[in-house]
Order: sequence, then structure tokens, then C-alpha cells
Amino acid sequence: MLKLIISGVWVAVVTLGSVYFSIQVSKAPDPAEEEARKKAMQELVKGEVVTFPVIAQGRVEGYFLTRTSFITDKTKLGEITLPIPELLTDEMYTELVGDKVIRVSDNRNFDLKSFKARVKEALNKKLGSEVVLDVIVEQIDYLTKEEILSSMSKPGSTIKSGERIVSEKAPDDITPAKSDGGNAH
Repeated sequence: MLKLIISGVWVAVVTLGSVYFSIQVSKAPDPAEEEARKKAMQELVKGEVVTFPVIAQGRVEGYFLTRTSFITDKTKLGEITLPIPELLTDEMYTELVGDKVIRVSDNRNFDLKSFKARVKEALNKKLGSEVVLDVIVEQIDYLTKEEILSSMSKPGSTIKSGERIVSEKAPDDITPAKSDGGNAH
């Protein structure tokens, strides 16, 4: 009889232990904790204002002024020996000028989501890993050649703002990359 009671208690303890362990293992991670961990691994690389010529029929029609920043993986960014701002600017020239992603006659139908995905994919391909997590287009303006010439012809005048095509805000909760004076990371 005593053996039966002891074995019953033993089975109950093992069953309770395995149920407790199963619940602990299968418990979903806290989303806020997971999000905080992801944010800690991200770094914001601020872009510069870059001017891109819009060439049509062999002549300059106008200029796009852009400021694009990038949310990157902090650990993978540290492994890159190339100067990141110059690399990003080069890729932006390729996408905007070389591949003619933005068309002057059709800039009202500019697909920002597709553009950001394309730039992100191209940069990650060039870098060889998923370094760029997101692309933030802070500004894309378009100035025609005539607007620039007329503004410059007036004494003491400055160029006003062009036609605003896109405007986003960089997130405040991502750590900005430290500037090292143009040196490689």
C-alpha cells in the first residue's frame, strides 16, 4: 500500500513539473521586450542633402534635392570598412539618375514604398548582408531649371523651396550614428 501511495505522489510530481516546464517554454515572449531589444540593435545613419540632375533628351530639365537617412543594424554596420555616407550617396545616384526611378513628367505618382524597398535591397546587396533595415526619405523636392535660373537672376534673392514630393521624419527613438569626420566605420 505504501508503495502505491509513493508511486502515485511521484507520478503527480512528475506530471506537475512537466506541465509547468511546458507552459514556461511555450509562453510567448513579451512584445515590448522584443521591440526594445530590436531598437537597441538599430542605429540611424543620417544622410546629406544631395542634388540629382534630371536629364531628358540630352539636357538638364531640373534637379531633385533629397535627404535620405537609413536605419541600420548596429553590429553589422560596425563590420563595414567602407565610408557609409558616400556609399549611400552613390546608391542614391544609381537609383535616381542611372535607373531613372523618378520621372519628371510623372513625379505626382511617385511610389515611395517601392523606391525605399529598391534602395534598401540595392544597398544590402552591395554590402553583402542585411545592414540597412529601413530607408527614411526625409525630403525629395524638385526644382526646374527655369525656377533656379529665375531665382538666381534677381539680385539678393535665394532659391525658394521647390515642389515637395515626399517628406518623412526620422524616428526619435533610434540612436544616431556617431560622425567620424568622413572616415570609414
